[in-house]
Amino acid sequence: MITIMGASGHTGRAVAEILLKDGQKVRVVGRARDRLQPLIDRGADAAVGDAADAAFLAAAFRGSDSVYTLMPPDPTHPDYRTYQTKVGEAIAKAVRDSGVKHLVFLSSVGADQPSGTGPIAGLHEHEQRLRTIPGLNSLSLRAAYFFENHLLSLGLIKHQGVNGSALAGDLPIAMTATADIGREAARALRARDFTGAAVRELLGPRDFTFKETTSILGKAIDRPDLAYVQFPYEAAFDGMVTMGLSKSMASLYVEMSRGFNEGRIRSVEGRNLRNTTPTRFEDFAAQILAPAYRAM
Repeated sequence: MITIMGASGHTGRAVAEILLKDGQKVRVVGRARDRLQPLIDRGADAAVGDAADAAFLAAAFRGSDSVYTLMPPDPTHPDYRTYQTKVGEAIAKAVRDSGVKHLVFLSSVGADQPSGTGPIAGLHEHEQRLRTIPGLNSLSLRAAYFFENHLLSLGLIKHQGVNGSALAGDLPIAMTATADIGREAARALRARDFTGAAVRELLGPRDFTFKETTSILGKAIDRPDLAYVQFPYEAAFDGMVTMGLSKSMASLYVEMSRGFNEGRIRSVEGRNLRNTTPTRFEDFAAQILAPAYRAM
C-alpha cells in the first residue's frame, strides 16, 4: 500500500495516477471525497479528513509501505506559518504512531534556508522535524517554481493585458512541471531506495526568466507582444489581498519574492542530469496555459 496526501492537488494527483496505472495498491488522502472520486473510480482506497488531525493521518498511513506527504495549501489562513507548524506536527506524529518507515515529502528549492524565504521557511522547519523521527527514511523533494503557478497570472493577462509579479523579470530561476515531480515521487515511493534524511532537487528543463516565460506564453495565446512588469512589493501585496489571499499569506509571498530577487532562494546542488526534468515550458504553455486562457 502507498498512501498519498493531497491526492486532489497537482503533484498528489500525478503520483496517484502513475501508481494506479502501474497496478499499485493506493490510498488517497484529501479534504473532499468528491475531488478524490476520479481516483476512487480507478481503484484507489480513500481517506477523507483534516491534514491537521494527527489521529486521522495515522489511521490513513497505517499499513503503508511508503507515504507521500505535503503541506496542503490554505492561502486564506490568517496565520499561515502557524498553520504550517500545526500540519507539520500532525504529519510527524502520524508517522511515528503509524510506524511508517519510508516517506517522500514535497519541499522546495530554498528549504535549506531557515528564514527570509516566506512559506518555504515552513518547509525547512518540517524537513528538520522529519529528521528527528527514529527509524524514518525520508526523501525531501526540493522542487523548483511550478509551471502551474503561471495559471494564476492568466486573469491579470486577460483583464489588464500584461503579465507581472514582484519577481524581477530578468532573474533566471529554475521552473518545473508538477507532472515531473509526480513521476519522481512515484518512482521513489515504489523503489524506496533512500535512507536516512535524503534531499533531492528537481529543477525543470532549464532556468527561465519571467520575461522569457511571458514571451513563450504570449506566443501560445496569440499575444506575441505580451509584456512582463515587475510590481513594487507593496503593490504586489495589495493585489494578492484583493484576490482573496490573507494578509499573512500575501506577506509571506512578498518575502519569498524578495528571497528570489536577492539570491537566497536558489539551487544548492546545481543543475545536473539527475535533477533536470523533461517537460518543456513551451509545450506546457501550448497544452495547458493557452487552453485555460481561452476558456476564461
